[in-house]
Amino acid sequence: MGGFFGAVSKRDCVLDVFFGTDYHSHLGTRRGGMVVYDCHDGFQRQIHNIENTPFRTKFEEDLNTFHGCSGIGCISDTDPQPLLVRSHLGLYAITTVGIINNADALVEKYFSDHGHQFMAMSSGKVNASELIAALINQCDDLVSGIRHAQESIDGSCTILILDKDGIVAARDKLGRLPVLVGQDENGCCVSFESFAYHKLGYHDAHELGPREIVRVTPEGWETLSPAGEEMRICAFLWTYYGYPNSNYEGVNVEVMRYRNGEIMARDEIQKGQLPKVDYVAGVPDSGVPHAIGFANRSGKSFARPFVKYTPTWPRSFMPASQEVRNQVAKMKQIPVPELIEGKKLLFVDDSIVRGTQLRETVEFLYESGAEEVHMRSACPPIMYGCKFLNFSRSNSDMELLARRIVQELEGDEGQQHLEEYADASTQRGQCMLQAICKEMGFDSLGYQSLDGLLEAIGIDRSKICTYCWNGQE
Repeated sequence: MGGFFGAVSKRDCVLDVFFGTDYHSHLGTRRGGMVVYDCHDGFQRQIHNIENTPFRTKFEEDLNTFHGCSGIGCISDTDPQPLLVRSHLGLYAITTVGIINNADALVEKYFSDHGHQFMAMSSGKVNASELIAALINQCDDLVSGIRHAQESIDGSCTILILDKDGIVAARDKLGRLPVLVGQDENGCCVSFESFAYHKLGYHDAHELGPREIVRVTPEGWETLSPAGEEMRICAFLWTYYGYPNSNYEGVNVEVMRYRNGEIMARDEIQKGQLPKVDYVAGVPDSGVPHAIGFANRSGKSFARPFVKYTPTWPRSFMPASQEVRNQVAKMKQIPVPELIEGKKLLFVDDSIVRGTQLRETVEFLYESGAEEVHMRSACPPIMYGCKFLNFSRSNSDMELLARRIVQELEGDEGQQHLEEYADASTQRGQCMLQAICKEMGFDSLGYQSLDGLLEAIGIDRSKICTYCWNGQE
């Protein structure tokens, strides 16, 4: 997906940008970038590949070359950024997070005449931030340009711009992702994650509404374009992406996950479907708090039958060889035999997308001596690849486990009944669960209901994006 952090201050803010950006590393694994502005020396910028080395390690040597009282940084799962742009609007740096589904159509519509060109990446695609900057530059000012870009894009677009006057931040027109402003005695910062600036000594100042655009300076923040009423914030921020101590729309991530697990257990108990198990466990790492909530409500003991060994194999490590990647995945899973051998285990995972890693985990548990393995997903079956962010994004919806199983069960006819398949109380829903159990080796499988998930989040349901589960935008 990606994330960003920016700061503007009366003092040098390079370290704030460095640490603030690094605290977004859980949101992306491909590119990292920083750009700092100094009133005498102008912009200083650096972009690194972080696929095999963390952001912090790549940028430590750059810190001595950066100096300035304003800057932005990003973690990107897609294109190299931030970019420096020179136009009639002046020289500015830009970083973006989102997806442009109609990029080719936009290039054809607005830039197909002579005199326009884009630097193509190795894939031949246009850098998304470059395209967004080009759309912004069609207008007479940044605010009008941002509005034009966001309205033109099919997908989502959250923007952070750094110029000589400070930072301009724009939340996506439907608020798919959060944008927050923090403040201290010397200036302000802009961030996806609130904990990133809390650790740096900033306090909460403002949470942008959907469509809102703000100018941030050392003196504070000013709304340049007001928030809209309609919002579709991504639910996966709470179930998976978000860091435990983050808050979105006033709802803490860790607290939501505990509540979500409790609701899952509550509903299973009411239906008489709770299996007899020795332990409830979470699939590390984001499945763990959901499992804690499930264990607390069900009265079953919580345990950690296996842990992940990450000091030498970080999340971002991506060996070129598939054989090596498979071996690394196995090496990271360290069993606790005393909690597995002869035990009946119920695991809770944050979600089940394609199922590949989960199948390997179940095989590993049985090889380690488990008697039974029951699986629970902390969200409903994923039926649609995400159109707005990078979660569950794939070349085809048929790569998603639930959709593939539906196709195997009923062919094209089954694709007309996805709502039924997603509902465990229906015959089709039960058939899907049984088929997945057979393929994956589960003794039982359960998904959190959409109602249960929305109850756990606890904000107005109409403001939450549920597209990947029910296809409703």
